[in-house]
Amino acid sequence: MATRIGVDIGGTFTDLVVYDDQSGQVNVAKVATTAEHPEQGVVEAVREAVPKTFLERSSYFLHGTTVGLNALLERRGAKVGLLATRGFRDVLEIRRGDRAEMYNLFWQPPEPLVPRHLRIPITERMSFRGEVYRAFEPEEVRRAAEVFNREGVSSVAVAFLHAYANPTHELLAERTLREGGFEGDISLSHRISGEYHEYERASTTVIDAFVRGRMIRYLGHLAEELLTMGFRGNLLITRSGSGAMTFAEARERPFETIMSGPVAGAEGAAVLARQLGLAGVITADVGGTSFDTCLVEDGRPHMTYQGEIVGLPVQSAWVDVRSIGAGGGSIAFVDTGGLLRVGPRSAGADPGPACYGRGGSEATVTDAAFYLGMLGSGVFASGTRLDAAKAQSVLGPLAEQLDLDVRDTAVGILRIVAANMANAIREITVERGIDPREMHLVAFGGAGPMMSTLLARELEMKSVVIPPFAGNFSAVGLLTSDLVQSVSRTRITTLSDESLVEVNHLLAELFDELETRQAKGGDEEVGKQKDVRLDMRFLGQEYTLTVGVESEGGAITASAQGVHDAFLRSYQRTFGSTLEEGVEIVSVRASLTTPLPTLELLHVHTETADSGTSMVKSYSFTRERELDFAVVARDTLQVGTVLDGPAIITEMTTTTYLDAGFRARVHPSGAIFVEPLRTMEA
Repeated sequence: MATRIGVDIGGTFTDLVVYDDQSGQVNVAKVATTAEHPEQGVVEAVREAVPKTFLERSSYFLHGTTVGLNALLERRGAKVGLLATRGFRDVLEIRRGDRAEMYNLFWQPPEPLVPRHLRIPITERMSFRGEVYRAFEPEEVRRAAEVFNREGVSSVAVAFLHAYANPTHELLAERTLREGGFEGDISLSHRISGEYHEYERASTTVIDAFVRGRMIRYLGHLAEELLTMGFRGNLLITRSGSGAMTFAEARERPFETIMSGPVAGAEGAAVLARQLGLAGVITADVGGTSFDTCLVEDGRPHMTYQGEIVGLPVQSAWVDVRSIGAGGGSIAFVDTGGLLRVGPRSAGADPGPACYGRGGSEATVTDAAFYLGMLGSGVFASGTRLDAAKAQSVLGPLAEQLDLDVRDTAVGILRIVAANMANAIREITVERGIDPREMHLVAFGGAGPMMSTLLARELEMKSVVIPPFAGNFSAVGLLTSDLVQSVSRTRITTLSDESLVEVNHLLAELFDELETRQAKGGDEEVGKQKDVRLDMRFLGQEYTLTVGVESEGGAITASAQGVHDAFLRSYQRTFGSTLEEGVEIVSVRASLTTPLPTLELLHVHTETADSGTSMVKSYSFTRERELDFAVVARDTLQVGTVLDGPAIITEMTTTTYLDAGFRARVHPSGAIFVEPLRTMEA
């Protein structure tokens, strides 16, 4: 075991979890996110919850952040220049020639992160086999360096055609830029991605260049602050594709941290699913600003190998977390058609919902929930006491616009936001042929447990799991991370026993590359784990499926027939049929995992905001009227306790709303299982 600290930055709150391996004690803290300087909120949370003696002996600081994501969402990154192979200057605008919203007549593609006058064509070209097709012209790069320096460009992306097959020209371009006096950051596409698809690789390289400076400064400042405070352990940050990487590697590969924040909760839910033996899980991470959901099957979050942010593709391993603007701070309003809407605009941490008493002047989900009595006494971990009068004061004008009473308006807000969240869940389940009614909902985040029974009713789900430390569960998820490095390389070849020999030679090269990147800090006694996957397709197809294959020590041990059969099974499961065509390998993927000491997500009693049991009037969505709800502190519920709704279960950083018609049971792990009574009776 090892002492560790996990800090996750959300749009509204920064969550911290401290695990002491000597006592087994877990402490939590939640502070307001400092949007302009997010590292300040991290430092404040550490100072508040981590004694200096504990900080000095902690082995790991694990971090999830939205800094890179917010830079893209807000378009607040570096001024980027692009060097492209002549003839491919406009690849960022041509894209794939398709429409993201087919039936939206007013759809506009996202503006490229690099304006056209800073996208400079360079004479050079490699073939897809890595052979020089057209010689590199260094003088053109020198002139480009003059342009970049004159225009104040601080970061340059170099994305040459087929650089994944032979990076020589990109390396020459980097050297020539330096010789030309360019002193800013440089991102080379072959270091970012070893795959083909010129548009996606160029987009990923530009994104890396765009967020690189901001991430380097952020991680540097945070590392300095923690060092000053006495921390001497390993600094790790979660990857978009699961697992963690060191701060040092994140500075080299910042594009891998774009989804660092939302992934942490999915990782924690996957670990919890494995420990509880749950085959199918859907996460419902509800914070102040957003709702994040992910499908977890067989204890693993669903993965893709290309993500998308604000309409821009990112060619990287990607935990498939879907996010929408629906959280506790989401603002309710009446649109031009007279309909009630909720989100995506949020009150954030400053000023926050009106009931916080910090100057909020618009009705939010939290205001509606507190007005309806769903938050019990309204006492939060920070000591904040919610103000019912202020909640009513902002709901009143909205009710007048809708010609409804205040209670019906508040009920409408909760129903709409629950429907929005349910639709996001349907995208990752129903649209893939998965029935959410057969899945378990793991609800966490500041508002996840509050919304859990509403979502369970909306989707007719079999059960809800409220994990230990639910309000800070994304930070808990950080503590379960292992060190992971991954790399891919496009190598198109027909599947055969002979081609698998070539693939194994390539895998040896890829794992050698990963070994050089592998950071210290893992548990060397556990040993590293090597995983191999292949992107495959039928001959004549464009798109691929990623298939796990039998391997040992980083080399494929299956025969060509075995790999072929694995591909057919995956294809049949995905598309419902197969083709009578040959099969080819398109890309090879290697990942290297160094396990960190195992952490069991066990329940540890912590101080609560409320104690004992009281009663409060609250609205029941199942009975559609106001009922008496028992208010119970979570830590008074012993293992095996059964509690029937209506009830409100309080803890330091979240509140569980247990509607009438639901029953809660405390599992030996400390998780609370919630099921509809009709399911139990059946």
